[in-house]
Amino acid sequence: MEFQNCGRVAIIGGGSWATAIAKIVMVNVENINWYFRREDRIDDFKRLKHNPAYLTSVQFDIDRITFYSDINNVVKNSDTLIFVTPSPYLKGHLKKLKTSLRNKMIVIATKGIVPDDNITISQYFHHTFDVPEEQISCIGGPSHAEEVALERLCYLTVGCRSTANGAMVAAILAGKNVKTTVSTDIEGIEYSSVLKNVYAICAGICHGLKKGDNFQSVLVANAIQEMERFLQAIVPANRRISNSVYMGDLLVTMYSNFSRNRVFGTMIGNGYSVKTAQLEMEMIAEGYFGTKCLKEINRRYHVNMPILDAVYNILYERISTSVEIKILSDSFR
Repeated sequence: MEFQNCGRVAIIGGGSWATAIAKIVMVNVENINWYFRREDRIDDFKRLKHNPAYLTSVQFDIDRITFYSDINNVVKNSDTLIFVTPSPYLKGHLKKLKTSLRNKMIVIATKGIVPDDNITISQYFHHTFDVPEEQISCIGGPSHAEEVALERLCYLTVGCRSTANGAMVAAILAGKNVKTTVSTDIEGIEYSSVLKNVYAICAGICHGLKKGDNFQSVLVANAIQEMERFLQAIVPANRRISNSVYMGDLLVTMYSNFSRNRVFGTMIGNGYSVKTAQLEMEMIAEGYFGTKCLKEINRRYHVNMPILDAVYNILYERISTSVEIKILSDSFR
């Protein structure tokens, strides 16, 4: 089914990327609905006129926002739902849902795999909630929330099987500082978004181990090749891996200090235990969860993925970082 317009738009989630998405959408949409799990966060938001916990410098016209702490109410009163809930917690939020999603436009701004199910979030909405595939979109591309808040130029790609519905979603995101394009490779975009987080953790580990820029460049080159092998095995398509939604997102996540996955990896490389690094992180490094999901998925496909294997061994098998990275470096050319 093709939608004529996005109707009432809702943001589901209250983190930094959700806040950045809300800022983008409110340039093009007069009023939005916004779901926060905690009522006290809503109260603070209304009083301060900004998110009390994330991107606190971004001010909002709260008269244009209807806040909800009940997910069923926000779904009932919205037509397009932009999910920005971290993938490890998505199922927990949706367990409370009793309202049908069948006639909603679902937009996935979360970069992750659904744990235990080991499927993409688009597949999860399709199989679990019977949402038609053409009504599901995802947002990909290099786009740190902090840079969106600073109104720096960013490029987003909307993945959707329906180019018409994808274009409609792209239209509510496009603006002076946000350039958008549409692709039908929704699952390829989703998987690449998870993979780049894993590779960013590896880049951070190597940075912590002081491996240097020469090695980082070789790591990036091998990561791009590994990503392409995996995507072609899982979702074969005539895609250009050099496009910004794949390579661009990979590069910014592996190199930028805004990358929480790179920061997490750097802490591991500096000698932190996984648990200690997680406790000290203010935000979730989704690559930690994505590593395990992708490793389990690849047991079915047997793609050659030495970087994924190395990160998995460090995070989950507790193998020495220096030993594992030495083995990895010997496999590079």
